[in-house]
Amino acid sequence: MWWWAVVDVAYRPAIGSLFSGYGGLDLAVEHVFGGQTVWHSETERAPARLLAHRFPGVPNLGDITRVNWDAVPRVDILAGGFPCQDLSSAGKRAGLAPGTRSGLWAHMAYAIEKLRPRLVVFENVRGLLNAPSAPTPVRPLDRRDLGSDGQGGTRALGTVLGDLAERGYDCRWLGLPASAIGAPHQRFRVFGLAWPRGTDPRGVQPERRRGRRRLPGTRPPALRLPVGGAAAGAEANTLAGRGASSRVDWGRFTPAIRHWERVLGREAPFPIVPVRGRDRLNPEWVEWLMGLESGWVTDVPGISRTMAMKMLGNGVVPAQGATAIRLLLEPISAELEHQFGAHHESTTNDHGSTTRHSQNQSGRTV
Repeated sequence: MWWWAVVDVAYRPAIGSLFSGYGGLDLAVEHVFGGQTVWHSETERAPARLLAHRFPGVPNLGDITRVNWDAVPRVDILAGGFPCQDLSSAGKRAGLAPGTRSGLWAHMAYAIEKLRPRLVVFENVRGLLNAPSAPTPVRPLDRRDLGSDGQGGTRALGTVLGDLAERGYDCRWLGLPASAIGAPHQRFRVFGLAWPRGTDPRGVQPERRRGRRRLPGTRPPALRLPVGGAAAGAEANTLAGRGASSRVDWGRFTPAIRHWERVLGREAPFPIVPVRGRDRLNPEWVEWLMGLESGWVTDVPGISRTMAMKMLGNGVVPAQGATAIRLLLEPISAELEHQFGAHHESTTNDHGSTTRHSQNQSGRTV
């Protein structure tokens, strides 16, 4: 039995993770809310092995289509990046249709219905905005609405938002590239934050405490972009002469590489490695690009280069996810204060600066 894993809500919110991969979204949620992941749902062998290594003692529920949610401990936050293969421009764009891998969203929606978490965090690729959904729309939508595909059908995001609304959840979403937090690549992702209608999602946030899992890339402040000119040169000089990066000519990408090195606090590995006499992309380099701890994927026993590359290709940049969640929380506070007449308070972020909650242009469905 493993019910012991559910912890004091007021201190460490319990997090359930679906389609967990290497745990990138879980790390983001843990970092923002100070919570603890109490179970995963992951079917692939390599990610399951990594999760057992990086989250010791946390049970893996396995195949989401076979989980009996009535027997699963409730969680405060449910997080999941449902499969993107049928939404991505690199795939066949089959959308959320039944029988597709991305169509597993329906099982995540069912888990939300059964568990009724206080918060839901989801993530997917840009294609979520315009890929087709199931053949039958969840509800009729105006063609000008983001949910419409322009041909009377529903786009994938429209179905996700509609499913959440039908289950009584409000939702905000936004699109954010990894470069917005200083990463030297785009990796645009759509993030969503949903909560039961009429409740205050801010109540999930714990008091600030020591012991929160440190995320590389969350300092300096989120949304700080790489800079050119003298500042970029100064950043490069501070790391020159040490390790692999100092022996690589990054060309026009040097300012971006140097900036990310400073954000993460470590140098970039060599981008290629010899494999059976041929140069291949180095998984440690991709791990670094994703802003993960050194060895988070590549040092796990039993994980081959091929396994590591597949996991990293499907993963989430944790610092990007954490930034997106924070951005989504801010306008929620402003809306709830207006709706319920709550006192407008200032909050202090992780970097010591004080900000006031305000609206932004992210999406919302009611």
